[in-house]
Amino acid sequence: MWDYSEKVKDHFLHPRNVGEIKNPDAVGEVGSLACGDALKLMLKLDSSERIVDVKFETFGCGSAIASASALTEMIMGKTLNDANKITDNDIAKYLDGLPEQKMHCSVMGREALESAIANYRGMRIEKPDIEGTIVCKCFGVTDTKIAHEVREHKLTTIEQVTNYCKAGGGCRSCHPQIQAIIDEVWHKEKEKAMLEMARKPAKKLTNIQKMKLIQETIERDIRPALQSDGGDMELIDIDGDRVMVSLRGSCVECPSSKVTLKSTVEAKLREFVTDTIIVEEVPQ
Repeated sequence: MWDYSEKVKDHFLHPRNVGEIKNPDAVGEVGSLACGDALKLMLKLDSSERIVDVKFETFGCGSAIASASALTEMIMGKTLNDANKITDNDIAKYLDGLPEQKMHCSVMGREALESAIANYRGMRIEKPDIEGTIVCKCFGVTDTKIAHEVREHKLTTIEQVTNYCKAGGGCRSCHPQIQAIIDEVWHKEKEKAMLEMARKPAKKLTNIQKMKLIQETIERDIRPALQSDGGDMELIDIDGDRVMVSLRGSCVECPSSKVTLKSTVEAKLREFVTDTIIVEEVPQ
């Protein structure tokens, strides 16, 4: 059973600003009944583009209702420019958190707001959920939508993708395609990062910069790879170019652990931090 905050329960049981605005200045509609969630957001604005009234209509679960209700409270009285800065993570934070499996509800709220603002300004907004080729037939999610969520929220697993856009949550036959999209996105991002690094003149890192870069590289490029095989790693200490780590999970008993330290851990740190790094294993 998912653990809902008191604020989520309150906004579900007593949703704010439900209904319809006659002759709204802006309308944003996202989702579809076929996918199980749909949201219509309506705005009334004054001459300075300040939101003076907001209403919503939704079809979905309790988290979808709570997220839409919270969003209306968050944007009431704000200008469109200020409202446009609100992210789906802000909506979840306002509700004192959402179960990870329900993050797609806050994403839907953010997309409805983007759609409404674009509608008011007469702009065409890119719709990754429509454009592209459908990968998840159960929920009608495209490859473009999946890639967008992976990049936007730094997703690395199929389960996380399902949490943010529902893709893969049905029959699961699309899981290999979703994994391929995840791999492709991060392969391209890695190539992009390497290109940017190559363009920048090399400069000496401060100790704080080096430590931060080591930690970021471990979390982004090393731990997910180890965890996918049932292993893990903990950063113990950093002393100059010496990085001391302790292996966890299946890596502890793995006969190839020494090779992993050199070919994966040390290689990645040398690639993204400095080529003088030496990785050493310390006992648990």
